[in-house]
Amino acid sequence: MKTDSFIRILAGLMILISVALTHFVSPWWLLFTTFIGLNLIQSAFTGFCPPTLILHKLGWVRADGTIAWGGQ
Repeated sequence: MKTDSFIRILAGLMILISVALTHFVSPWWLLFTTFIGLNLIQSAFTGFCPPTLILHKLGWVRADGTIAWGGQ
């Protein structure tokens, strides 16, 4: 799987979790949804994405940009 696809899946999953937490726990979880949206916008302009940075530090991204689950 390419890192771009993984990031989209991760962002969508975090938004769905945030909406569920907003519904079942507290409306304050909308701040998490807002943070995710702002992070997606800034990453479109800057190219900096924290989850990608973490994947690189774990050594899970191959030279061709695909993810090697559990490391190379």
